[in-house]
Amino acid sequence: QVQLAESGGGSVQAGGSLRLSCAVSGRIDTRYCVGWFRQAPGKEREAVARIMRSGGTSYADSVKGRFTISQDNAKKTLDLQMISLEPEDTAMYYCAAASRRTPFGCGEQYYWGQGTQVTVSS
Repeated sequence: QVQLAESGGGSVQAGGSLRLSCAVSGRIDTRYCVGWFRQAPGKEREAVARIMRSGGTSYADSVKGRFTISQDNAKKTLDLQMISLEPEDTAMYYCAAASRRTPFGCGEQYYWGQGTQVTVSS
C-alpha cells in the first residue's frame, strides 16, 4: 500500500522561504508521475509542480522561478523548495503520486498525503 506524508509547512512572512518534504512508502517509483498540489479556501485544487513521465518538470505559471520540485528515489522523498513566498501562496499543500503509469504518461488517479498548511503573511 502506498502512503505519503508531508512535512515542513508553517507560517512565514512574504518574501520568506519554506521547504516541504514528502515521505513516500510502498511500491512506487518517485522518479516520475509525482507532484505537489495546493488548495486554498474556496478555490479548486491546483497542480503546483510535477515530475512528468519523462522525468521533466512542470510548474504552474504562478510559481515558476520561485518553486523547485526534487525527488530522491533511494530515500523515497519528494521535496518542494519555495522561495519569495507571497500571500497568494497560502494554501494546504499536498504531495501526490499517480497510481497508474504507462511508458507514455501518468494516470489521472493519485495517492494523496494528508497535506501540510502553508500560510504567508504580508
